[in-house]
Amino acid sequence: MKSARVLLPLVLLLACSSEPRPRPPGVLFVSVEQQSAWVRNFNPLFAGAGARWPTRAGVYECMEVFSSAKGQWVPWLATAHAWTEDQKTLRFTLRENVLWSDGKPFTADDVVFTFGLLKKHQALDAGGVWSFITDVKAEGPHTVAFSFSRVFLPGFTYLAHQIVVPRHIWEHVADPVTFTNPEPVATGPFTQVTLFRNQVYELGRNPHYWMPGKPAVSALRFLAFPTNDQANMALVEGEVDWAGNFVPAVDRTFVARDPAHHNRWFPLYGSTVFLYPNTTRPPLDDVRVRKALSMALDRERLVEVAMYGYTRPADATALNDAYTDWKDPEVAKDAWTHYDLAQANKLLDEAGLTRGADGLRRLPDGKPFALDLEVVSGWSDWVRAGQVVSRDLRKLGISVQLKTYEFGTWLTRLQKGEFQLAISWSLDGPTPYNFYKWLLSPRTVVPVGEVAAANWHRLGDAEADELLVRFERAGTLEEQHALMSAVQRRFSATAPAIPLFPNPSWGESNSLRFTGFPTEQNPYARLAPHAEPDSLLVLTELAPRER
Repeated sequence: MKSARVLLPLVLLLACSSEPRPRPPGVLFVSVEQQSAWVRNFNPLFAGAGARWPTRAGVYECMEVFSSAKGQWVPWLATAHAWTEDQKTLRFTLRENVLWSDGKPFTADDVVFTFGLLKKHQALDAGGVWSFITDVKAEGPHTVAFSFSRVFLPGFTYLAHQIVVPRHIWEHVADPVTFTNPEPVATGPFTQVTLFRNQVYELGRNPHYWMPGKPAVSALRFLAFPTNDQANMALVEGEVDWAGNFVPAVDRTFVARDPAHHNRWFPLYGSTVFLYPNTTRPPLDDVRVRKALSMALDRERLVEVAMYGYTRPADATALNDAYTDWKDPEVAKDAWTHYDLAQANKLLDEAGLTRGADGLRRLPDGKPFALDLEVVSGWSDWVRAGQVVSRDLRKLGISVQLKTYEFGTWLTRLQKGEFQLAISWSLDGPTPYNFYKWLLSPRTVVPVGEVAAANWHRLGDAEADELLVRFERAGTLEEQHALMSAVQRRFSATAPAIPLFPNPSWGESNSLRFTGFPTEQNPYARLAPHAEPDSLLVLTELAPRER
């Protein structure tokens, strides 16, 4: 993998290269995933399937879309929703005259069938919707009613964002968990797999899309870039129109090359990046050890070296800037996310991890305290972050080895709990509820070896969960904020995972050929293509530039 020092001269050379090669008109080149070769997988239901982008927000669709940039819900396959007075039944009114890409009508039966799949195949129910709903029924062709087992107001998000699949196709699928869905039939703007090879694939327009005149883009094309550096070169050279890449010195290497058309927008709305300790492996099950690891990290240096100053150090709430109004300022001051090597050493001493004559700390059985830290190969920002973290932890007398894996292997190891330390993202939502639920709730803990949608560290706190349950039925904003402050205190007390920094919502656009990208001045969605289902808002807004 090339370092950033190697990348910059190459980028400068590219800046002097000729104009981009001719391309088919109306074809949008997108860089989202870094892969050495594409695997033809368009399964939108199984989180562990590694489906190609934009399977979950571009090929398939959900009933409503939350725009985190604007803080509001946008009707999509559903035009409206309503709760009953006791808040235990939720009805969605579905959009009429929507067709699947094969021309068959989309109806309430498709929604009922989709949720039935989640019930039948627990691996598909990543959000755990059947833990709070008891039934889903079609009340005519365009109304769906969900019955709740209890008042659970955050359940709206899980239901509204659930991808819907066609009954007439999926009822014939033997195993929807392993199904790769090579020829998707869907309601989204791009459903036709017009090209699929190891190094390139292309998605054409849905011939029956329900938005009149959309999408205006004729096709999406994806080139295989094994590393972030190679993806960045293609972006700077003008091969890519829309990207969600970490770009070193982006203003100089990308924006300045063509200020009229090159734009980047990196708000700190991306999920918080964590150092995840596998708490099933002692001594990482000891909160003193986790807090010691955290206090050994010089986050100011970390964000400067690894992230080029695009973000800020995380505080003890771990909340990103999308949740500024929810943050408890007193919890944010808690010391365990501050750099304090002396206190970190003291905590490890208290935990019985004493230093030997060689300066290395020992486990109770006398073996050296050694950890592997896993990151994705080719993700240059996270690799550098891993290098900084490894060096900082070695100052505690811990032997740390940085290991890089291809994305698919890394994700499988993370989801199955087959790691010791790993750097990864977190989950978000309209409120911090989802974020903390997947960090703290025992309901999200699954055994090692089973695929976990999140809570890869596998820690649950009963006291935090009781607060989250109360939040689920809290009817006023004042009560919700008070409960969420209490949850933040439990997060800080238990330190289930170690927050590093809010991840910038990486987004770059080249408007030379296409218009309609979100910007800081027009934040109708996040520019980051990774931000699902925001990407649906963008894909239906983009249009070829008139020549």
